[in-house]
Amino acid sequence: MARTPAGTPPNPKGAERFHEDRATFTVRGSDQPDLEQGVAVIRDTVRTLPPRPGVYRMLDARGDVLYVGKARALKNRVANHTQVERLPLRLKRMVSQTRAMTIITTNSEAEALLLEAQLIKRYRPAYNVLLRDDKSFPFILLRTDHDFPRIMKHRGARRAKGSYYGPFASAGSVNTTINALQKLFLLRSCTDGFFSRRDRPCLLHQIKRCSAPCVGRIDAAGYAELVRQAQDFLGGKSSAVQREIEAQMHEAAESLDFESAAMLRDRLRAATFIQGSQAINAEGLGSADVFAMATKGGQVGIQAFFIRGGQNWGHRAFFPTHTEDLAEAEVMTSFLAQFYEEVPPPRCILVDRALPEGELLAEALREAAGGKVEVSVPQRGDRRRLIEQASRNAVEALERRLAESGTKARTLREAAEFFELPEAPRRIEIYDNSHIQGTNALGAMVVAGPEGFLKNQYRKFNIKRTETAPGDDFAMMREVMARRFGRAMTEDPDRENGTWPDLVLIDGGKGQMSAVKDAVEELGIEDLPLIAIAKGPHHGREGREVFHFPDGREKTLPVNSPVLFYLQRLRDEVHRYAIGAHRDKRSRAISASPLDEIPGIGPARKRALLLHFGTAGKVRAASLDDLQRAPGVSAAVARVIYDFYHP
Repeated sequence: MARTPAGTPPNPKGAERFHEDRATFTVRGSDQPDLEQGVAVIRDTVRTLPPRPGVYRMLDARGDVLYVGKARALKNRVANHTQVERLPLRLKRMVSQTRAMTIITTNSEAEALLLEAQLIKRYRPAYNVLLRDDKSFPFILLRTDHDFPRIMKHRGARRAKGSYYGPFASAGSVNTTINALQKLFLLRSCTDGFFSRRDRPCLLHQIKRCSAPCVGRIDAAGYAELVRQAQDFLGGKSSAVQREIEAQMHEAAESLDFESAAMLRDRLRAATFIQGSQAINAEGLGSADVFAMATKGGQVGIQAFFIRGGQNWGHRAFFPTHTEDLAEAEVMTSFLAQFYEEVPPPRCILVDRALPEGELLAEALREAAGGKVEVSVPQRGDRRRLIEQASRNAVEALERRLAESGTKARTLREAAEFFELPEAPRRIEIYDNSHIQGTNALGAMVVAGPEGFLKNQYRKFNIKRTETAPGDDFAMMREVMARRFGRAMTEDPDRENGTWPDLVLIDGGKGQMSAVKDAVEELGIEDLPLIAIAKGPHHGREGREVFHFPDGREKTLPVNSPVLFYLQRLRDEVHRYAIGAHRDKRSRAISASPLDEIPGIGPARKRALLLHFGTAGKVRAASLDDLQRAPGVSAAVARVIYDFYHP
């Protein structure tokens, strides 16, 4: 067998922790799926493995990742996969598909656990437990990169300077909390640009949700005191902040400053509202996450409670996949490792069962967080009651999930019968176009399956072919289909990756159906189930939709049909996605500037030039000396700008 370098791992978050003493290589076998060949590849890999901690990836003949595993001793752990008689059927299938392995050594098993979670999140292998969640968690951000910090909702990478509080279970819980915090601390939520342009207070000041620092209604010292109180409140010192406000209210009342006393009274009510709406019986717990698992019908549900400073910041149910033949503790450990890949861990993590690798997980999280992290199973007291509450919620969430899945499965079977499909569709793609008189035109694709909408697989198609006339819906749909399935024919001609749809729904009537049919037939595709959904003769009346088949037939469903309601939801979702994408594109076009075309001019320099000169036209007319005098513009950059406009 030839040994070939496999390079470094795909730059996972925090990969700098794994730079020391890394050995990576790949051993390849033939491409024919066979259990003996898979075992031979693994055995050849084992011969060269060190007895060190690390992570291994098992790859199929196409180079796709089948499985990511970690080990305290790579040689021993990987060798276990060669003992096929002890493996369950699922893992035997994985070994039979293995045609290559990639090995990365680490300094410790804790580092291996972190890297394993990173690679699972990146590659989403078919044989690993997967945390399926399309949304990042929202946080409250108190930005401190301005003299008057603002409070705002935040998702994504935490790059902005400031204090982050979370995670919250949903955007709704964040919005509710921010509204209450604005009443309590009167902090601004406006952008810096809006703040700098104000010459009188905005509506938020009128409704007593902002102290109006933009127009000097509060000085910097007074505003800094409000920020300090907000940080204390969100950091777990809510009772102390309430006592402080209450003392200020009594002091103002005794001084006969009834207006200030009334304002402080309203702030105190806002604090009481937050405490009353979020408080749970978690006295002395501080910041913690609570996890409990339920299993039924071969599915797993995990309920999470997020507690920060003794306040409940929401809860969410998760339903990890690929959990067959795995011990529940192993599922929980893998879930937690992936969960905290995106979310900073609190000091205390409570779980409902003993984890054989619990201490290893805690060590890995301590290393990632740079502070103390404890994973424990409460046995009594308030913490045990929290676990019991989470367990009840996990059972209820899983039962709801199974009930919904059963209903949806029945609906999909009935849809398959109505559309004359051989079996219930597992992947449905829905398409729509959006434009205004041909401008900013794009096509949209949303994807649905038995578990709901697969939002990480939604796609937008900018209409860009010269032969597609502006505003021609039929030509736009033809272009979208040609690009979507032309790429599918190139990347997955054998339809093995699960990315080919079992049903294609097009928003439109006979014209759209004809355009789509022509586009796929030109690609040589003749077995793609196509259906167009139109409003029918009573346009605008729900329940009168007409479904057009490729052969020209038309069918309708009863107005109270569950299948019709489901198909309407699919159509409404693609409407929402297409219109939202079009609005984003139109907004970007409106805010576009001629300066965007100059190479090397980023947002910061563009903003500096516009602030200095006023308009892009004045930048164009400026002399080289004038350009050099602009803030943040060096002589070299000034020359680039001048030469761009004066070739």
